[in-house]
Amino acid sequence: MNKNTKNILFIFLGVILVNIVSQYFFTRIDITKDKRYTLSETTSKLVKPIQKSLLIHVYLEGDFPSEFKRLQIETRQFLEELQAVNPTINFRFINPNNKREALIKRGMFPSQLTVEEDGKLSEAIIFPWAEIMYGTKKQLVSLLPNTMANSQEAQLENAIASLEYSFTNAIQLLTQSSEKKIAVLSGNGELDDINVFSLLSNVGKKYRLSKFTLDSVKKAPQKTLEQLKKYDLAIIAKPTERFSENEKLVLDQFIVNGGKSLWMIDNLYADIDSLYNQGRMIAHTRDLNLTDLLFSYGIRVNNKLVQDLYASKLTLATGNVGNQAQFESFDWFYHPLVNGNPNHPITKNILPVRFRFTTHLDTLQKEIKKTPLLVSSVLTKVSGVPKIIELESIAKEPQQQEYAAGSKLLAVLLEGKFNSAYENRVKPFDDKNFNSKSSIDNSMVVVADGDIGSNQILKGKPYDLGVDKWTKQRFGNKDFLLNAIDYLLDDSGLFQLKNRTVKLRVLNKQRAYKEKSFWQFLNILLPISLLLGFGFIFNLLRKRKYR
Repeated sequence: MNKNTKNILFIFLGVILVNIVSQYFFTRIDITKDKRYTLSETTSKLVKPIQKSLLIHVYLEGDFPSEFKRLQIETRQFLEELQAVNPTINFRFINPNNKREALIKRGMFPSQLTVEEDGKLSEAIIFPWAEIMYGTKKQLVSLLPNTMANSQEAQLENAIASLEYSFTNAIQLLTQSSEKKIAVLSGNGELDDINVFSLLSNVGKKYRLSKFTLDSVKKAPQKTLEQLKKYDLAIIAKPTERFSENEKLVLDQFIVNGGKSLWMIDNLYADIDSLYNQGRMIAHTRDLNLTDLLFSYGIRVNNKLVQDLYASKLTLATGNVGNQAQFESFDWFYHPLVNGNPNHPITKNILPVRFRFTTHLDTLQKEIKKTPLLVSSVLTKVSGVPKIIELESIAKEPQQQEYAAGSKLLAVLLEGKFNSAYENRVKPFDDKNFNSKSSIDNSMVVVADGDIGSNQILKGKPYDLGVDKWTKQRFGNKDFLLNAIDYLLDDSGLFQLKNRTVKLRVLNKQRAYKEKSFWQFLNILLPISLLLGFGFIFNLLRKRKYR
């Protein structure tokens, strides 16, 4: 056997050995700077135990704008990573053109995009949705969520950054064995069902909702407390009636024993109907008897009215043309429009949140972590109450020097071990299992406006909380509250995936259009010219050598 034959044989055996080893040892290497193709530990732990087949249909196939091909590619690569962790996960990309009506009926609404190609603007429609099927269960995933973005490129970045959370969250909903339970408190003049329908109908898709009245506290406080402890979170949505000491102790012990809470507190009475009907109203304080309770957790809800030059609009009838009323929208500084904290997953990338006749919050020196979520702009004005508010003031030019109170805290996240408000006080009823302090870390979100979760009513039916029925302007109210609930009930760290950031390297469209001819020449003619030049020089040198 000669030397060449031996070398070929060794190479052949080496290839066979590498293939055998690769069947037992497999790895994927992510060389991107932001590790966008590396699954988090949370996702891996969730996906690995799945034993039944999980099928994903992605409706990003067909002819759509080139820049959104990137979303298709990134989605495919992410799903390939999921499949590498668990082969029972399968996916298909489907062209939605022949299924548009069926997709819309199932809640997958199209997105209309403005596309710039060759310096011209055009409209395109895509269906950025995925559908996950697990046994008899199905879950929709939005691949292009509504986020606060200055451009389509920024929206695309946000969508790609949200891919892991969106899919992992949906898979968790399909595979979880039990649902978290939420108590929607009533009995103290909270918002009517029709006013919180938009919010709760979305919450109910993910958690078990129950209406829980505190009326029974008067007769059986201990029994009511034990029943409330069975819930994971309590929503207190704009109470308008004073809380009794018994009711406060029930809420206090629910929180101290680990119950999460979302407070939407309205310390002001401001009747918008009086403003519309009579042209004026009086804003005055509302005593809910919650000051000492919230004070013990490190927060105080003020009684001063907040105005902000960054505000939403109020729509008014301005006359009639024929038999039809004419409407016009004006800036209404009593309805601040507030941006979220960009560094926290609850408020990252959400649209501005609309407040209506809100007060503001103060944080106290307690051993509690306090994270601002929503803060007014620096152009804020604070007024004492009672205060007469007249509709005609909407036409007055604001004096900027009056709006110099600085940013005011409107919503905050509290995390830590909460002390009981009744630690050194006489208890209104005998609680045999009374705890003076949380044994484990707990959390709550407090908002200084009860109307933040109240949807409008149109023709007797609830309207979408995230949209104004008059101007059609979109707000982040629903996303903020849903995110807050998800964060409070997240025990696995899944919600932290929303903090992920991806930076895409995109072309400068204007420069690409202007320099189109140059780059076409560089990429097409230059390689051919170099090849011809190389051939000519090679032949010339060859002739000289063998002349």
